[in-house]
Amino acid sequence: MPEAIRMARAGRGMSGAEVRVVSRAETVYAQLRDDIFEFRMLPGDRFTEGEIAQRLGVSRTPVREALLRLQSDALVQVYFRSGWEVVPLDFTRFDELYELRKLIEVNAVRMLCTHATPTVDHGALAQLAQFWQVPQDARLDDGRLVAQHDEAFHAALVAAAGNREIASVHRQVTERIRIIRRLDFTYAARVTATYDEHAAILREIQRQRAEQAVLLLSSHIEESRAEVRKITLHRLQTIRTDGTRTQHAPR
Repeated sequence: MPEAIRMARAGRGMSGAEVRVVSRAETVYAQLRDDIFEFRMLPGDRFTEGEIAQRLGVSRTPVREALLRLQSDALVQVYFRSGWEVVPLDFTRFDELYELRKLIEVNAVRMLCTHATPTVDHGALAQLAQFWQVPQDARLDDGRLVAQHDEAFHAALVAAAGNREIASVHRQVTERIRIIRRLDFTYAARVTATYDEHAAILREIQRQRAEQAVLLLSSHIEESRAEVRKITLHRLQTIRTDGTRTQHAPR
């Protein structure tokens, strides 16, 4: 993250004009990130800083700050003297990230199923159970909210195992796959399946049955990977065939 933004969030060392520029950069970043996630800007789309500045009614400075952040998020890439591009979807890369995610989470679940592990946060596991092990009528049905809670569930499993360095790597992987992973909650059936599968994983952890918990978790991740690939490709095909790209959000 650029130093100016870190300073702004810390609330020190910047003039009023600098703070306003950073605030605009945050707004531009949020808008462009949402445009990419919602496929208003498609993978492979090319654009210039000037075009974005004109569309959003800002100067190029906050646009450049925002694009640098998006570049660090691996969402856009720059071409010398020829502008920027929304990073094309690379499913080979996503498969590798999902495999890394699975390795990290399987390791965490094995640790959570071992009484001898002193770093396990049992309080965090109890909180997860309160959210996911609930009857049908107590479940959320908003896919976007469930997507956020799904990320939090898997992050909490890894964090509860007590290794902060592994948890940090897991957060980086989560950031990289979010653009497609969130699509897993487009359909109600997938929301229901997520609740059922999370509850089942937690039950096996509570019973200290490591192999069963690992089997459920691995299947859960693999099914999600297959679903998001299918949904993503279908959505992009529909947009490109029918010209149904969502219009850019207003300024």
